[in-house]
Amino acid sequence: MDKITIEGLRCFGRHGVLPEENKLGQNFIISCKLYYSFEKAAKTDDIDNAVNYADAAKFITEYVKDNVFKLIETLAFHLAYELLKRYDISRADIRIEKPSAPIGLPFETVAAEISRKWNRAYIGLGSNIGDRKAYMDTAVKELASDDNIRVMQVADFIETEPYGYKEQNKFLNSAAKIETLYSPYELLHRLQDIEQKAHRERKIHWGPRTLDMDILMYEDIIINDENLVVPHRDMANREFVLRPLCQIDPYAVNAVTGKSVKQMYDELKSNEKQNK
Repeated sequence: MDKITIEGLRCFGRHGVLPEENKLGQNFIISCKLYYSFEKAAKTDDIDNAVNYADAAKFITEYVKDNVFKLIETLAFHLAYELLKRYDISRADIRIEKPSAPIGLPFETVAAEISRKWNRAYIGLGSNIGDRKAYMDTAVKELASDDNIRVMQVADFIETEPYGYKEQNKFLNSAAKIETLYSPYELLHRLQDIEQKAHRERKIHWGPRTLDMDILMYEDIIINDENLVVPHRDMANREFVLRPLCQIDPYAVNAVTGKSVKQMYDELKSNEKQNK
């Protein structure tokens, strides 16, 4: 993968557990790798289509100077996320060295290293109470307004029959492809917050709701516990999930079954025909 590398950037900061470290400060050495495709920059030979490493170095220097953390692990964590949000990059690898750490023994340096990236995820959306389109539009806007989420594509809204519990209104459904800095559980909590803003009530399993948001897939991660199941366990049986997903990314692969969205959709439609 293409990357810009900044090695051995000397920065002054006040990071440390000891009070005198926070007061007097010391030098830190920062190295980073910023990953992004060079293709557009190389073809245009235009700095506006590249990551400006001079600007990145200045930002890192100021961030190290202007913030105070006890641990270099904390500094590395926050710096990685700030770089991912500030620049059009897919991943950031950070190494922070503390050559004057108060160890009291001969050593060259201590260092903390971290790697963070934007993660691809797919979100299912549905509504069948009140102004369904307004709830769905608001959900997409909430996602797009979050600094930790990039909305890449949203499928058309489609009207579908209720699934499971039939005694309810028809749904509007869609799906969104996003990139996110949230972990799966952090993303789950963010989606639940958005549902709460839409006054979502969980009274009947598969029942009516103002807004329903599910994590359908998250990278190639598999999670199966009482709070979260990823990939979504029943997505292969739900046309209202697979049809929107087919529109935005038919070749996204379910990490459990190894099947693409298109394969699952074609199999679902084939089974429907055979059962008629």
